[in-house]
Amino acid sequence: MATYEYLCSRCGPFDVKLAIGTAPGTHGCPVCAAAARRVYSSPGLTLTPDGVAALHEREEQAREAPAVVSEVPPGKRVPRRPHPALSQLPRP
Repeated sequence: MATYEYLCSRCGPFDVKLAIGTAPGTHGCPVCAAAARRVYSSPGLTLTPDGVAALHEREEQAREAPAVVSEVPPGKRVPRRPHPALSQLPRP
């Protein structure tokens, strides 16, 4: 999904998320439903580390098609440490 910017002559700019390459030259304004023209601007490119980019990609995919889990995955149980303030409480 890509974010495309449109400019309504009455309401101002707004963004629309569409599949890449499918953005029309005009789009209906979400406020007044008038035809708004597409605005071309510089892309928001950043150098993101690979690990962060993978997490963002996985999160975006989970929005569209979340994974279905039938059971809790096995894992190690981490022993819980008692709270440090408990050692200062009076003992019976």
